[in-house]
Amino acid sequence: MDCKPVNLTEALASFDEVYSPRIVARMNDYDVRIAHTAGEHVWHVHEDTDEFFLVLDGRFDVALRAADGTESTVELRKGDTFVVPKGTEHKPSSPGGSILMFEPSGTSTTGDRHEGEIPGHVDSTTGHALS
Repeated sequence: MDCKPVNLTEALASFDEVYSPRIVARMNDYDVRIAHTAGEHVWHVHEDTDEFFLVLDGRFDVALRAADGTESTVELRKGDTFVVPKGTEHKPSSPGGSILMFEPSGTSTTGDRHEGEIPGHVDSTTGHALS
C-alpha cells in the first residue's frame, strides 16, 4: 500500500498529453484520475457506472444526449463538479484545462461504446500509472 500524498499540481506537470488520464490514487474499487483536456473527445456511454468530474483548471464542457436525441451542454469552470449518470451518452470538450475523475477501476475513457472514430488526441485507455 502506498501511503504518500500526491500533489496534483506536480502530477499534472509530469505529463502533457490530453485526454490521457493518470491514476493518482485508488479507493476501494475506484481510480482517482487526472487529465489535461483540450479539443473534442468522442460521444460515448458508460452503461453501468456514473462518471464524476471535478474541474481543476480552465473550462470543461460536457455535451449530453437524451434518449430522444436532443442535446444539451453543461459548461464547467474551475472548482465545478458534475456527474454524468450511467447510461447517458456524453461528449466532453474543452478549450483547455485539467480535470479529476472518479471511475471504477478498469473503466475505459471511451466508454462501453462510442460513436465514430476516436480522434488521434484521445487516448482510449483505462488509465496510466503516474510516473
